[in-house]
Amino acid sequence: MMINSEVVSSKKEEEKKKDSSKIYFFIIAIAALLATNIYFYVKFKTNGEKVYTLTVEKENLQVQIDRIEAELDKIDVENVQLTPEMSVQKDDSRAEIAELRKKLENKSITAKDIDEAQHKINQLKKQVDTYRVNVQRLIQENQILSKQNSNLNESVVEKEKQITSLVTSNSDLKEKVATASALKVSSISINGLEVKKNGKEFVEERAKKIDKLKINFTIADNPLAKSGERDIYVRIIDPQGNLVVQGDNIFYVHGEKLQYTFKHNILFTNKGEDYIVYWAAEEGFSKGAYTVLLYEDNAIMGRSTVVLR
Repeated sequence: MMINSEVVSSKKEEEKKKDSSKIYFFIIAIAALLATNIYFYVKFKTNGEKVYTLTVEKENLQVQIDRIEAELDKIDVENVQLTPEMSVQKDDSRAEIAELRKKLENKSITAKDIDEAQHKINQLKKQVDTYRVNVQRLIQENQILSKQNSNLNESVVEKEKQITSLVTSNSDLKEKVATASALKVSSISINGLEVKKNGKEFVEERAKKIDKLKINFTIADNPLAKSGERDIYVRIIDPQGNLVVQGDNIFYVHGEKLQYTFKHNILFTNKGEDYIVYWAAEEGFSKGAYTVLLYEDNAIMGRSTVVLR
């Protein structure tokens, strides 16, 4: 009985050892599984953090680039005439911005690429800052030049006003002198003349008897008028109120074109001298009033009327 009992006890111990081995195996397997899970968890967590960090850094870089580009756009709005060097600088900055954006759009970008991009952006900021300072300096210079030009233009305008005023004054003065120096008739008389066969002339009032009109006038002395030859323009208005025109005779009075009946040249002596001119109607004279107007040097000298019956 004792032998059997020992056998049974030995079998139990062996079974306990087998059970213990199984437990150890399961513990080791579970520990290995946990270790594997922890490894992959840490690995994926680390990779996730890296991806998240890269994404945030990319967005931050994009924001910085946007600000730099906005600064360039703001400067462009100033519409300043840039120097060739500044134009090249602006174009280079635009090109570098485009290149940075292209790099940041690459999905396989690394942390090293991010660092390089940040370094490039820092350089770009300095370039744009320098560019902005140069543009502001150019704007100030343009404002100074504009103010100087404005002052110069005002000075020119003021000078032009003074010149215009002087020209106007001189023109007015010349006009006044011309008016003051114009010849004026102090007396004028008109008579109808009948010419006999023997050449003798007699004053006549009957229209059918009259051969010509005798216009006698005296020019008043004028110290402002120059002596010398003068053309006297005679305009004759017939009893029907029509200007008697013989040929295409034109002269000007204050820039206005006028027709005249005939012209007579005199020697003006400025000594109150009397002058006589004659006029004969081509188709004879009619009953009524004939008005005679005398002009010289763009101004009327005098007028008178004779009535024929």
